[in-house]
Amino acid sequence: MKIVKINSFIILLALFFMGLSVQAQNNRLHDYNPVGWYAFFANYKLDDKWSLHGEFQWRREGFFPDPQQNLYRVGVNYAIHKQVVFRLGYAFADTYFYGNIPIQASAKIFPEHRTYQMVTISNPIGRVALSHRFMLEQRWVGRYVNPNLSKVDDYNFVNRIRYMARIQIPLVGPTLEDKEPYLAAYDEVMIGFGKYVNQNIFDQNRIGLLAGYQFSKSLRIEGGYLNQTAQFGRLIDGKSVFQHNTGFIVNTYFSF
Repeated sequence: MKIVKINSFIILLALFFMGLSVQAQNNRLHDYNPVGWYAFFANYKLDDKWSLHGEFQWRREGFFPDPQQNLYRVGVNYAIHKQVVFRLGYAFADTYFYGNIPIQASAKIFPEHRTYQMVTISNPIGRVALSHRFMLEQRWVGRYVNPNLSKVDDYNFVNRIRYMARIQIPLVGPTLEDKEPYLAAYDEVMIGFGKYVNQNIFDQNRIGLLAGYQFSKSLRIEGGYLNQTAQFGRLIDGKSVFQHNTGFIVNTYFSF
């Protein structure tokens, strides 16, 4: 008798959560886009502690033909420890109108200025190179108060915290050396906070599955599968909007 009651309770509980899940899905809009991301990273070492960082990320919709976003980022690195590096920097991004549902209601290109602070912790475990990246961003996101204008006339200030875990495994030998291939995978989650964060407290999640080749200590290239899930800060017809971008990513790293 008790077993029947418990089973009935479990079934009712499962049906309740299934109902919540269906209701949540009914309150969401989804936009699916194929993308291609091409990134170039450069690091210039000044001494054992200090180095300079620069990068350009060319993000495209439809794998190649249409613009999604251009991102420029610079920074100054300081090695607190051989496995702990701190970076302070600035970034600028232009985001275009792409997909079936625009990020902003204006459906126009908008700029974004950022300052950021970042810590990367390397934690090798045997043959596996594990790293953790923590980033705090201060973002000034352009918007159109007057939709008739061709340039943004206001900026919203929001904060975002990011965490990325990455693993990298050499395919030849215990460590990655010149002229050797490797495999890598990462997951990054982004959380927004502040006065002007609306629906997208959960901002994004990115997953990458990569294969790479280290030509030398100065040049490394990797590429593979990318999955990006992003939530919009606005509602449409009272529904949350989730964007799903899948495609490939190619990263090129230069060290000087």
